Amino acid sequence: MSNILVELSNAFAAAVETAGKSTVLVNARRRMPASGIAYAADLVLTADHAVERDEELSVILFDGSEIPVSLAGRDPGNDLALLRLERPIAFPASPAAETKIGQLVLALGRPSTEGIEASLGVVSATGGPLRTSRGIIERYLRTDTTMFPGFSGGPLVDAEGRVAGINTSFGRGMPFTIPVKAAWKSAEQLALHGSVRRGYLGIRSQVVEISSAGQQALKRQQITGLLVMGVEADTPASRGGLIVGDILVGLNGHPIGDHDELFGRLTGEVVGQSTPVEILRGGQPQVLPVIIGEAPPSETRRNSHHHEHGHGRGK
Repeated sequence: MSNILVELSNAFAAAVETAGKSTVLVNARRRMPASGIAYAADLVLTADHAVERDEELSVILFDGSEIPVSLAGRDPGNDLALLRLERPIAFPASPAAETKIGQLVLALGRPSTEGIEASLGVVSATGGPLRTSRGIIERYLRTDTTMFPGFSGGPLVDAEGRVAGINTSFGRGMPFTIPVKAAWKSAEQLALHGSVRRGYLGIRSQVVEISSAGQQALKRQQITGLLVMGVEADTPASRGGLIVGDILVGLNGHPIGDHDELFGRLTGEVVGQSTPVEILRGGQPQVLPVIIGEAPPSETRRNSHHHEHGHGRGK
């Protein structure tokens, strides 16, 4: 007669063994090492805050071999950094499918040369965008796994050892996980460009309440929007027809109620694309096709820390 607890225990042990081959130790800061996960044979994804220097970096693979790495790029908003191995000998991880609330997961880390470590829990929440001390993360998972010291940058894996996300912490050590879809997308851009593309409009704005009449005109319940306080010359917003006094209430079919939501929608996917921007002008809804521009990295970092956003060169 089979014992379901033994079977479950063996399944988790197998998952740790599978994902452990792709989980590496990252030497990139003064205090204890962090962890990372092999995105490709020559690329390791880890937490940006765990990479405190740009030179003399290395990773230790599951077999104990130490390999020099270079910094391929950083995505501070999602607290991700990509490291390039001197030679392609890492064991790439497999990404998981959609992760659901209530799903059993394992947080893995390789904080020392003694081997892999693991912590069991469940996915307790999903959300985003979320403002942090480093910027705005577009999406996150929250779990009740224990993030031991050195787990930052390591993977969250499912019961089959597939990567569900990259573990990190924000604020007062509160653990979060960047979902694998967002993490892999970031890694792809970092590998190609060394940075993550972000969109910008070129406006200054502040959050305002939408009147009941405005909500009736929109035909939906939306409490707040962004009042356009300024439009910079020769920007996507000015070329697209946005003017001072407009209330921005939607972008690409998604309601926009505050700056974080706008920043979360200004992703690399909309850069260069004609994107519908929904506004209230004189109390009446309009949709303006705006070709979204690309924000330089310095602008992205700055905009992610301001509550009254410039979303362009003017702030």
